[in-house]
Amino acid sequence: MTESRGNSARSAGRSAFWPAWTGARALAALFGTWAALAPGCTRRAAEPLPPASAPEAAEQAVPSSSGAAAPGAIPGSEERVEERAAMVEEQIRRRGVSDEAVLRAMGEVPRHRFVPASLQRAAYDDGPLPIGLGQTISQPYIVALMTEAARIPPGGKVLEVGTGSGYGAAVASRLAREVISIEIIPELAEAAAARLRALGFDNVRVLTGDGYRGVPAEAPFDAIIVTAAPDHVPEPLKEQLAPGGRLVIPVGPEGGVQELLVLTKTEHGLREEKLIPVRFVPMTGEAQRR
Repeated sequence: MTESRGNSARSAGRSAFWPAWTGARALAALFGTWAALAPGCTRRAAEPLPPASAPEAAEQAVPSSSGAAAPGAIPGSEERVEERAAMVEEQIRRRGVSDEAVLRAMGEVPRHRFVPASLQRAAYDDGPLPIGLGQTISQPYIVALMTEAARIPPGGKVLEVGTGSGYGAAVASRLAREVISIEIIPELAEAAAARLRALGFDNVRVLTGDGYRGVPAEAPFDAIIVTAAPDHVPEPLKEQLAPGGRLVIPVGPEGGVQELLVLTKTEHGLREEKLIPVRFVPMTGEAQRR
């Protein structure tokens, strides 16, 4: 396992079946307009996501006392403010995400800085977008839903298995003291680490490796967010939860409908909750050999 200073991991694009949708939007979601792509996807790679530019790299956010980037200090956060506000209100809050800290983080992180230049116009659309190497940046609603479900405590430590562009880790970092993200594709880990560093997310670290076994040396974690679907919940991830910690993970068959689960570690064991049906590509690496 190697570390890229900055942070990232395999980002999973995905689509969730939202029961309240109707009409054309429901049909589009169900029949693949929002195609669910995630780590290990074998589709032809789209345009690679470029690393942060020199001007971005020269501009640093000021860390807060908790180690997170200070609110309002993210390079690019002053751009496309109205689009981001509309994304939060129309795509996220209206679908039931109500945690104000999560909504604020979604409104602060400049999603367009994590999207390829050729897709800039679609950066705030209601769906995942390709970022290259067969991967995507996830639908904003799913990022918000999973972050809310994780219930990251102030000063908490988060493990993310899969980041791709680094967007999910950036959002989580606005709530946590530290985010460790592990990525199985080295090129993505390196690019996301550079991008996050350039944008001032100094409380995010990226490791290159297979996330099935988590990161034992850094455990325990207050929250673990997984962005690719195994057909079972990996035991090492359960073991690396802190007391009261929550594991958010899609679980189910390859190519089929999976369940987005939340497992909470209590004094009596793990309590499981089902959120919504989702469709992720399978978790690659050790998960496929078991």
